[in-house]
Order: sequence, then C-alpha cells, then structure tokens
Amino acid sequence: MTTRSIPILDLGRDGAGEPGADLVRTLGDGLRELGFLTVAGHGVEPALINEVYELWRRFFAQPQKAKQRYAGIGGGSRGFTPFGVEHAKGRATPDLKEFWHVGQEDPPPGASLDVYPANVWPEALVPGITGPTLRLYRALEELAAALLTALAEYFDLPPDTFAGMMRHGQSVLRVIHYPRLDAEPEPGALRAAEHEDINLITLLCEATEPGLEILTREGDWLPVQAAAGQIVVDAGDMLCRCTNEVVPATTHRVINPPQAGHQDRYSMPFFVHPRPQVDLTVMDRFVSAERPPKYPPITAGQFLDQRLQEIGLKG
Repeated sequence: MTTRSIPILDLGRDGAGEPGADLVRTLGDGLRELGFLTVAGHGVEPALINEVYELWRRFFAQPQKAKQRYAGIGGGSRGFTPFGVEHAKGRATPDLKEFWHVGQEDPPPGASLDVYPANVWPEALVPGITGPTLRLYRALEELAAALLTALAEYFDLPPDTFAGMMRHGQSVLRVIHYPRLDAEPEPGALRAAEHEDINLITLLCEATEPGLEILTREGDWLPVQAAAGQIVVDAGDMLCRCTNEVVPATTHRVINPPQAGHQDRYSMPFFVHPRPQVDLTVMDRFVSAERPPKYPPITAGQFLDQRLQEIGLKG
C-alpha cells in the first residue's frame, strides 16, 4: 500500500471566481497524472451536504418493502436500486450496496422521457427530502461546469469544449448506502469492486467512512479520504476517450471495513454526463503521428447504454 497523496485544488472560500493559472495547472496536472484530486473552497455548502446525507439516511433505514416501491424506474436511472443488483464491469459478484438516483430536472426542450425519465421522490417516507437534494444537484452541476471550463483552458481549447457537453446533460446524483457487514460477505464481494466511472468527471462529496482507494500507474492501491468539506474529483471513461487517454479514467474501488460490525457507509457521487447526442470522437487536439486515435467514434448515449448493460443496470 502506497502512502502517496492526491493533489488538492483550493478554489477560494466563495468558490465563485474563475480559477487562476496556478489552479488551472493543479486541476489539469492532477487529472492528467492521477485522474483524481480533491477540491476545497468549492462553494458547495457543507450544511447542505450534511442535510442531504441525514435525509437519505432516514430513507435507507426504511423497511425493504417500502423502499422497493421505488425500484426499477427508468431501468434504474431514477429512484431506488436494491442491494446486490449492480456489479462492476467484467465481474459477476454484485457490489455490497444499495442506492438512489436523481437525474436532470432541466432536460433539453422536447427531450424524450425514455432518455430523461422524471425523478421520483420518497416524500411519503421522508418528508422534505426533495428540495435539499435538488439544491445539492444544482450546486454540484455548477461546480462541475466551472471545473470543466478550467480543464479546457488547461488544454488551450475553447472554454465550452467540455462544459458544453454537460449542459442539459444526463448527469446523475447517486446517494449510496453501504450497509454494515455483520456477517462475512461471499468471497470476492466488495462494497464497490474495482472499476472506472463511465462519465466525463465525477464529484464525490466526502464519504461518511473511509474505504475509497485508487490504483496508481505503479500498480499500488492508494487510499483516498477527503478532509471535512472537501470534494473528490475524478475523470471518467468519456473524458478519457475524447482526450485519447491523455486524461486517464483511473481504476478505483471501495474496500470492505477491516472487520464485521463496522459502521454503515454513505457516499454521494455526482456523475457528470453529456447529452446523449454528444460526439465522443477523439479530439484533434489529442491526436498526433505518435499518438493516433485509440477509439472509434461513438455518441455519449451509445456509450452509456453499452456500459449500463455491462454493469447490470440495463437489460
């Protein structure tokens, strides 16, 4: 196990200003070298994050039968996904988690409900859960756009190159509950087996317990635990693809606690997705004679469908 740490990007206390040249460099170098970094001074209110965590703790504490009423919506793209359904790509053993998906409330004009299903809310079980969760979604969406704009600056690309992809996109806030492990899990089962994220970038609000690890280029597992108030940012397969692997989609996992009876774990990743028609063809900026395109053309919608089938969330 390595003791190396990932970079920290501080956007300033209000999080509203444009990142300076040194911050742009920290962001770009961090994603380019490790695919991961932590962000402080991001402007997302810690009180809001804590409030949303507390509301969803109350939901996950409900009886399974009550939660199950919200399952299977939009092929799992909205509402509740029960324990033992999702598995990492290439693995048959399910992850040790259950979760809830909140999607885009501001779809493009004329968007199909098949592509942008309406959100559902367990207000009958947890009154008042909708408003704070949507405020967090919008705050994370705004932060993601600022980071993607800065990343375009890092690569000397037009400011809207990456941020424009996510406008009215299929971004998803996933609220995850990893239950206590009061018994030994089946061999090979992890809270989240090693995987790469599907999307452009992920913003991960600080988890309530440790366990997140990333795989370094040297083949070591590096623990990642954001300090209080920080948000972890990582690059996904879509960004890796259109940058021709200049920005890697780093493999990561959530390991099981050291012994049975450990605490429940909660986390809230915000998966930043483009609109489905966005072209993920490798960009010319990242192609040269020495570095030809590594991927054929594909749209974001086609790629997402393919990956959702591979992880068991879509038939």
